[in-house]
Amino acid sequence: MADSSRVWCHGLGARDDHDRPYNAQTPSAALAEPVTPVGAFFVRDHFGIPQTTPRRWRLRLGGAVSAPFGIGYDELLAMERRERRELDVVMECAGNGRSLMTPRPPGLPWGQRAVGCAHFAGVPFRSLATRARIEPTALEIVFTGADSGTVHGRRTVFERSLPLAVALHPDTLLATHMNGELLAPEHGAPVRLVVPGRYAVADVKWLVGARAVTVPFTGVFQAEDYVYVASRGTPEGPVTTVRVKSLITAPEPDTAVRRGHEVTVRGRAWSGDGVPVRRVEVRSECEDDGDEDRGGDRGWRDAVLEPPTGPYAWTGWSYRWTPQRPGLYRLLARATDERGDTQPPRAPWNAHGYGCNPVASVEVVVV
Repeated sequence: MADSSRVWCHGLGARDDHDRPYNAQTPSAALAEPVTPVGAFFVRDHFGIPQTTPRRWRLRLGGAVSAPFGIGYDELLAMERRERRELDVVMECAGNGRSLMTPRPPGLPWGQRAVGCAHFAGVPFRSLATRARIEPTALEIVFTGADSGTVHGRRTVFERSLPLAVALHPDTLLATHMNGELLAPEHGAPVRLVVPGRYAVADVKWLVGARAVTVPFTGVFQAEDYVYVASRGTPEGPVTTVRVKSLITAPEPDTAVRRGHEVTVRGRAWSGDGVPVRRVEVRSECEDDGDEDRGGDRGWRDAVLEPPTGPYAWTGWSYRWTPQRPGLYRLLARATDERGDTQPPRAPWNAHGYGCNPVASVEVVVV
């Protein structure tokens, strides 16, 4: 992974410098929105934005298929007018939250804001795969981006594979639009892959190729980077499904609140593969007395959930909290999904810092 990339705030840095990676987290205020604005949506870029235009764009489908072909942008848009599919999708970088791990693994030092929820529109990939007639021996589809660079001393293009069943799912999209607008360059224009429920490394940007393969793909971003590696150094497979997670969007850190006054704690929660969040719980801990709501499962209270805008969107939640004593408080939130998976108290450590989903927390001062 291009770990030398810098994390920039939105509005800073040279977005138009196509030769340099641009990486930015979503601003805190934008996380409170049901749909994250395009200009605020986090960006992960490994090699810089490639010079691609709709006029010159072409997607080639090949490999283990009976009828390989290429399709241009205008033809894809014509297909979209007939087969358009629209979905609200949470997109989260696999390394989101890496800076919370101890010791901190190498890589971009993301906080908890390399995530957003956007409205994507495009054509199901399986419509093109049907036309290509995938061979029965195919196992995966390898998706190729137009971006390339040097990783581990080797020149490589950005490629990532999906199991056939995932690639051919009706919600796996060749996306052309984001929040009702044509894709922006930093978000993969003209066309990107959108794979709901999987970490965003699967959502290949600047998509130019798709090929069916009969053996498991072992490219750099499939078998070397974006893989879980335990402390003993043993690879445990590529990152895939998004883990259940929550964020506290209000109050903001270090906010001063008055004792005896009600505060509405708000946030977002999500999980992977279209599995809904069934519960969010909130707890308060006061550092000054050391015992308010502490210990095991004591003190957790259910938040009120808002209905999500779709199976892959995040769930808004809220909880009314009235502190009775002054002091420094830590507010905690944990989500549980329909599978029964719950956020752990601490970030599960791994050598690359992926899948970080500990209980969310924010500190406030009661006066």
